[in-house]
Amino acid sequence: MTSKERIVKKSKSRRALQALAWFGGAVLYYALFSLLFDTPAEYELRHSTDRLKQEYKTLLAEYDSLAVVVDNVVERDRNIFAIMFDSEPYDFDSEYNNKRVELHESLLAKSNHEMSETLQSSLDDLEQKIAQLEESYNTLDEQLQQLGSMRNNVPSIQPVTNHELTLLTAAYGTLMHPFYRTLQEHQGVDYAIPEGTRIFATADGIVKEVKGKNSTSGVTVVIDHCNGYTTSYSHLQSVKVKRGRRVQRGDIIALSGNSGLSLAPHLHYEVRHNGMRVNPIHYFFMELTPDEYQRIMRIAQSGMQSFD
Repeated sequence: MTSKERIVKKSKSRRALQALAWFGGAVLYYALFSLLFDTPAEYELRHSTDRLKQEYKTLLAEYDSLAVVVDNVVERDRNIFAIMFDSEPYDFDSEYNNKRVELHESLLAKSNHEMSETLQSSLDDLEQKIAQLEESYNTLDEQLQQLGSMRNNVPSIQPVTNHELTLLTAAYGTLMHPFYRTLQEHQGVDYAIPEGTRIFATADGIVKEVKGKNSTSGVTVVIDHCNGYTTSYSHLQSVKVKRGRRVQRGDIIALSGNSGLSLAPHLHYEVRHNGMRVNPIHYFFMELTPDEYQRIMRIAQSGMQSFD
């Protein structure tokens, strides 16, 4: 190789090394620039995410604030319920807490944008519920003021001890008559209980009537609760109260029996409001939780034949 060829070869090698150095420097510069500075697209994306995070925090704070308001309104409603009906309020806390856990888990699976939309929807729902609860509270408060001491005159317990809810065997509605074998309106509820079982007044009132055995309903006690409500207790064995006597909720008024047109020992219980018969199961609210109410409705509806 001549001297000139060696010089040309060294020159080419030097240029190649210089080009490689420049390329490495450019790559290093781009890497450092990317680490220290955002591109316009990255800058916009980063700040868009920051805005979503801030919006999420704002909505979450507003959501928590509204949730506290809802809790306060619910607590007021529960207090009014307890005052009006002299009973323990229903337990809403467990169901409410379960729903909050489910909500939290579902939010974790969403993107920031989806969480923002979900929270906004939840806020709208909460605002509607607050308005409804406020209206409910005002209505209950008005009813409380109107009722005063008369709240004890609203039928609100079962006429027998029925902790397991299994004694109620025939519901209000169309059932098969045990003697005529035709479908007829059963305008009360039947409790299958042994003769001599204690029967309780379901609200304060005055004994309006005591019927003897010479009727299809047998020995019957009718109580006037002096507010449009009356209750009747039929097919009794014996009566412990007299006409005109004032009774209180829970007083023993009679013993159950099998008098009148009766298939077997039982109690037939009716509730009337302004002369119209209504479903007595709706008036067990003082001693039934929502779950127990649903259960006793299912039990009652499973019976296809009345006892009277």
